[in-house]
Amino acid sequence: MNEPLSLASALIAGVLLGAIFFGGLWWTVRRGVSSKRVVLWFLGSMLLRTCIALLGFYFVLGGNWERLLTGLLGFIIARSIVTRLTREAEQPRHWAQEAGHAP
Repeated sequence: MNEPLSLASALIAGVLLGAIFFGGLWWTVRRGVSSKRVVLWFLGSMLLRTCIALLGFYFVLGGNWERLLTGLLGFIIARSIVTRLTREAEQPRHWAQEAGHAP
């Protein structure tokens, strides 16, 4: 595989790993706070998300520092995307609650 295609696939893999990791974190926070077993939710989610991310970086991106660095860039890009999407998903509900308190 030539170098630009290899780096592009590493970037895509990093974005997918980041989306799984940070999307799973958002999902865990939303589900875990209302659960009776909060510790199990958060600990299990952390272990699962970390294992997926580490194994993904090791198998998909491992062996070449350029691919690892590009995958890490994709992981960080996914973090900003998930943060932006989840913030936008929360705002309309927040505004609706504030509107209910208006005189």
